[in-house]
Amino acid sequence: MNLDFTPILPSVPYILKGIGVTLQIVIIAGLIGFVLSILLALLKISNIKVLGWFADLYTSVFRGTPLVLQLMLIYFGSPQIFGYQIEPYNAAILSFGLNSGAYISEIIRAGILAVDKGQSEAALALGVPYRNMMWNIILPQAMKNILPALMNEFISLTKESAIVTTIGVTDIMRRAYIVGGDKFSFFEPLLIAGLIYYLMVISLTFIGKAVERRMRRSD
Repeated sequence: MNLDFTPILPSVPYILKGIGVTLQIVIIAGLIGFVLSILLALLKISNIKVLGWFADLYTSVFRGTPLVLQLMLIYFGSPQIFGYQIEPYNAAILSFGLNSGAYISEIIRAGILAVDKGQSEAALALGVPYRNMMWNIILPQAMKNILPALMNEFISLTKESAIVTTIGVTDIMRRAYIVGGDKFSFFEPLLIAGLIYYLMVISLTFIGKAVERRMRRSD
């Protein structure tokens, strides 16, 4: 092996700036996906079958096709479908948000169903409206149960965000690739990018465990 990080070191700050781009995409897409997932989960447990079928179909499509395909359809297909080119950054957020919503909806649905039915029966018996019961009683308890799964999905989203380099978003991976092309040496900058992703994932894992412990103590 003939590794030489010396020419790459001056470019490390440039690669590190990609962390902000990556986190912005992941956080905004994660929030969009979370809100969408709650709506989909409620549709899935709804008594209106048509709504449940729609939510199941949505989940099936987005879970059954590659995320990179969804990203490319939204980015490269936008001029043909909408008549204008969606910016790479916006295409990344939209595709990740729609995809994440499909995955998280199953997690939230399972969390809702795991809450003791006696809670909802008691609330309905006391005359609590369904909407208030769901938002104030059922969902808060479900969130505590599914927090580890939600954190795992957020970590997966962070790692999968690297595919935005395929549409030119200057995230960590794209910047590492640019540095590799400039220095005619790709292995070292890609190793640095891998280390950055690893440290981000480890940090998110520790944060998730800390939040989980705090929520357990608050029970």
